[in-house]
Amino acid sequence: MKISVCVDAVYAGEDIKAAIDDVLANGLDTIEFWGWEDKDIQALEEYQREKGFRVAAFCTKFISLTDPGLRDDYVKGLEETLKIAERLNCRCLITQTGADTGAERMLQRESLIQGLKACAPLLERQGVTLVVEPLNVRVDHPGYFLSASGEAAEIIKEVGSSNVKMLFDIYHQQITEGDLIRRIREYLPYIGHFHAAGNPGRHELYQSEINYPYVFQMIGREAYDGYIGLEYFPEDAPGAGFAYAKKVAECKA
Repeated sequence: MKISVCVDAVYAGEDIKAAIDDVLANGLDTIEFWGWEDKDIQALEEYQREKGFRVAAFCTKFISLTDPGLRDDYVKGLEETLKIAERLNCRCLITQTGADTGAERMLQRESLIQGLKACAPLLERQGVTLVVEPLNVRVDHPGYFLSASGEAAEIIKEVGSSNVKMLFDIYHQQITEGDLIRRIREYLPYIGHFHAAGNPGRHELYQSEINYPYVFQMIGREAYDGYIGLEYFPEDAPGAGFAYAKKVAECKA
């Protein structure tokens, strides 16, 4: 099972090159991050060539998909992001849906679906997967449109492209709905990326009510071949959390 580290979370506020160096020093070789617009992409591209790390995923521009009036802006933002993905040899992009606009929910859902359908040819042409992320609205993201993994799976089905999938954030879905194993098994064909953090607190995996050894073991048995991104805010030195995640991913914890 492959592990990536979200440097914008684990190393919040730190220099990205120093963060990458620490990830590599701790025996991992893959990072991810949130937005790209605040990054020096040229410097990151050069550092990737020098150090040889992989970029598992990062976010496209934060433009709402629930507002049909912003669809052209969203597609244009994705086109720009795909150029960055090509430079960093990244094959997975993360998207949020945007906030609940207050319009009828089915109209917002249809806007989301049609927006993703408009993106599918661009993604298919470049061989990139766009993963749609449900977020919890109880603790971290009140007012966000999409929170349930089941609704996300139904949206992915309606879009009908193998290059549009779900980001299943284990932390967020534990807060939203629980029943993690059953949901992951059911929706795995529609999942293109995972995020993991301890709950409550959003810290290391070993500080959690979630039985991560069992969850990871199950995901491994289901032959998932993508990445699980460590997206948490550590309380201990990053290496401690990485060492535990590696043991769990290797089914040794």
